[in-house]
Amino acid sequence: MAGHSAWKNIKHRKAAVDKKRGKVWSKISRQLIVAAQKGGGDPHFNPTLRIAVDAARAANMPRDTIEKAIKKGTGEGSDERYDAARYEGYGPGGVALIVECLIANANKTAADMRILFDKNGGKIGVPGSVSFGFAQKGQVLVEGGSEERLMECALDAGAEDIQGDGETFQVLSAPSDLIAVRTAIEKAGMSVDSAEIVWVPSQTVEVDGETLAAVEKLVDLIEDHDDVQKVYTNLA
Repeated sequence: MAGHSAWKNIKHRKAAVDKKRGKVWSKISRQLIVAAQKGGGDPHFNPTLRIAVDAARAANMPRDTIEKAIKKGTGEGSDERYDAARYEGYGPGGVALIVECLIANANKTAADMRILFDKNGGKIGVPGSVSFGFAQKGQVLVEGGSEERLMECALDAGAEDIQGDGETFQVLSAPSDLIAVRTAIEKAGMSVDSAEIVWVPSQTVEVDGETLAAVEKLVDLIEDHDDVQKVYTNLA
């Protein structure tokens, strides 16, 4: 969550995830199960599942593990089910947080989130108390390549904004345009690191070093929870 730009935040978040590689597969498995549960087991006709499959491949998940998770979602050989849940609240310094989860026990997860916020200088809120200050966007992360070429192909496909530092580029679009933008970038021969739906703050806040450390601690603890998929903040 540290940094002074969107793509630096992304790099920081990726580094944190890499340190917890042991939990990544189980979290992605839940994504696969839920996507298949809601839209069927064929990625060609289920864009949400396609995104989850791409995330699984990027995490080097074995093909048979991916297929097993999809079959669970379509009800083949397992009754394992998860529901999507979103928790909103404020961390130290009033920093806004959105926590996206895939849960099996709503009461337990809600209690866990409340404890994590309360014990680490935060306060959990009611649905909508934070998300009004964010917008859902399709996000494609691109490693390397020409910014000019990226802008040309991505904007033609529906991209709304492109930011980068010369090494990593963040391409934002409407959620419904995510697949089209990703496909256009790939067809242009550029390397897509990830494509997903994210929450983007309408305004960001800056905090001092002590507060930043406290927010990062809270985010790390939340991300470590088995039910948590993503955490978003409005940190600058």
